[in-house]
Amino acid sequence: MKWIIGLVCMLCSMNLQAQDLKSLYIALPDSLSPLLTKVNREDFGDFLASNMKAEVKNRFGQTSEMLKLTDDYLLVHVSKSSREEMKLLPLNDSVKVVCVVRTYCGPVPDSEVKFYDTAWNELPAADFVTLPEENEFYKSVLSETASDSLRNLRLNADMYLKEVRLSDKDLSLSVSYTTPQYMDKTTADKLKSYLINAPIVYTWSNGKFLKVSTQ
Repeated sequence: MKWIIGLVCMLCSMNLQAQDLKSLYIALPDSLSPLLTKVNREDFGDFLASNMKAEVKNRFGQTSEMLKLTDDYLLVHVSKSSREEMKLLPLNDSVKVVCVVRTYCGPVPDSEVKFYDTAWNELPAADFVTLPEENEFYKSVLSETASDSLRNLRLNADMYLKEVRLSDKDLSLSVSYTTPQYMDKTTADKLKSYLINAPIVYTWSNGKFLKVSTQ
């Protein structure tokens, strides 16, 4: 009897380790998928596997579309104003975590980043990434005149908005500064010369996203 129990436990463990992102996504709790049902999520994978456009009607009767699904990455346009990316990331040989990036366009893109274990228990995001401060998107200003000009311009930047993207090709994450997009064009144009316009890039290493460079 002990041998049988041990074998069952081993098989269950192997099954959990073998889970890919598709199976994890289908098992997503309703509390984390307010617009998409389990049937919706199953249909996404089936449509893509059949080389069909992966569109479904969500709980509000609106169209949601899955654009990409691999063993460790997915991208879904949940609604016209929101999208969701997921990446399955290794902690070690047997344990993985899921990084979930939800981006809302209202109308300027702004993202939140969360992490979960493979049973969809939320984990402290600070354990896995430290996203950039707003000042990191600004160049160092040397002259006093330029500093005063920038200080006045930043009075219009009263919200810190950023767009986070996961890569479907490797274990990287990029963060772009989107605050200027909600400013009036004249102010945004004046601000451009003070900005580092390239995204800040992170790569997954030893169970954490570490900043590597700007692109």
